[in-house]
Amino acid sequence: MKRGFRASFPVRFKTPSTEEILSGPVFSTMARIGLPAVLGSLLHTLYNLADAFWIGRLPAGSGAAAMAGIQVSWPIVWFLISFIAGFSGAAASALVAQYMGAGRPKEANLALNQLFTLSLGASVLFAGLGYLASPPLLRLLLGPTGVAEAAALYIRIIFLGLPTMVLPGLFYSALAATGDTLTPLLVTTGGVLLNMALDPPLVLGWGPIPQMGIVGAAYATLAAQGLSTIAFLFLLARGKGPLRLHREAMLPQIPWILKGLRIGVPAALGQSSMAFGFVVMTAVIGRLPNAEVALAGYGIGDRILGMLFILTEGLGVGLTTMVGQALGAQKMARAREVVRRGIALLVALLALEAALLWPLRGVLVALFMPSRPDVVEMGAAFIGAFAVSMPFLGTFFAAMSIYRGAGHNVPTMFLGLLRLWILRIPLSWLFGFVLNLGANGVWWGMSLSNVVSGAVALAMLLSGGWQKTVVETSPTKCG
Repeated sequence: MKRGFRASFPVRFKTPSTEEILSGPVFSTMARIGLPAVLGSLLHTLYNLADAFWIGRLPAGSGAAAMAGIQVSWPIVWFLISFIAGFSGAAASALVAQYMGAGRPKEANLALNQLFTLSLGASVLFAGLGYLASPPLLRLLLGPTGVAEAAALYIRIIFLGLPTMVLPGLFYSALAATGDTLTPLLVTTGGVLLNMALDPPLVLGWGPIPQMGIVGAAYATLAAQGLSTIAFLFLLARGKGPLRLHREAMLPQIPWILKGLRIGVPAALGQSSMAFGFVVMTAVIGRLPNAEVALAGYGIGDRILGMLFILTEGLGVGLTTMVGQALGAQKMARAREVVRRGIALLVALLALEAALLWPLRGVLVALFMPSRPDVVEMGAAFIGAFAVSMPFLGTFFAAMSIYRGAGHNVPTMFLGLLRLWILRIPLSWLFGFVLNLGANGVWWGMSLSNVVSGAVALAMLLSGGWQKTVVETSPTKCG
């Protein structure tokens, strides 16, 4: 990046130094790391919303099926992505942050290179598995329906480009662990602008371009992710701060691979189990009497909620980085201060967002599918139930960020399984089907799962089990 371009950014977007991360004001430092991450997440959410917006403008007969098809597809894609991203992203966050905090940037860099090799190989393998397995899985979940057919078209195209869906996440985690979330923001901006530009002509058809519907949305997504992957590879090949991709450093070194897997596999299992749980959750919604309307309303509501969560997710990136670097530097008082303030901030923000969302929920859903009042009513009901539980998600999100920075991912795996498999799916089935409350019962079951898992997350944090570094106290061979 050119020096003049970076200098033109306001001071609040300047990447904080390691010294500032370890000793600067907690809120402002967290914001300096987190706000570019917030903007990046906002842009990422906007291009998901762009898919929904343009698909919602398809003819009434195909628009709802296409919207539901994307909503069904993403949990399956996320299931495979999250397994790879779990061990690569979680390991990168912990290892890079803690080695940087310990003043050992060479080892932080070697960790990135080893995880890149691991992620690339895994994403190619999983792409083939997902391409072959997704059509029969969709038929199993939904039966031979129009939604299943639309989802199969979308998902197979996405799986062809799976490495481009995985690698940007690894690079993002590694750069964020150094405190640099500005570079990922700039890369994300380019990909999002391309996706938003391609969506209307590919989805609806403009001029000589035929209307491709859900297939066009898949091609636009792959183009955006491909651009982001190429940009990250170019930047890291040249070197970005302490991080640089070296061919020699990419050669697999068994001790480093095992270290990455030891830290990352619990996160991978947790994230992939959560992702598969969302596949099952989608199947639960798909069994409702008004399944197409319920899936479409849920899909739109989920995207709107995603817009609200980007602030807490971005600040969670700052929380992860600050906790990881403080633990690496053996500054336990600083780590505890960051944790206390981080929890308070995330809970307060989500409570405020819920209060603002409640009166606007119907209007917001109507922006995406104005011709379907049944979908609007369904989406508004989902958002209304979910908003009640949002403050409790503050402690849940904080716990995930804190344990991620500490490199202890067994607790994150437990919390994810608790929220989805032990609570959300059984409660949604109980309220929706056993008690015969229908879609509203499913929505309130989801809300209750957030309340209970948030309370458990807070209790776990108060126990103090996160206060231990995962990097050795003396330098290791860097190869």
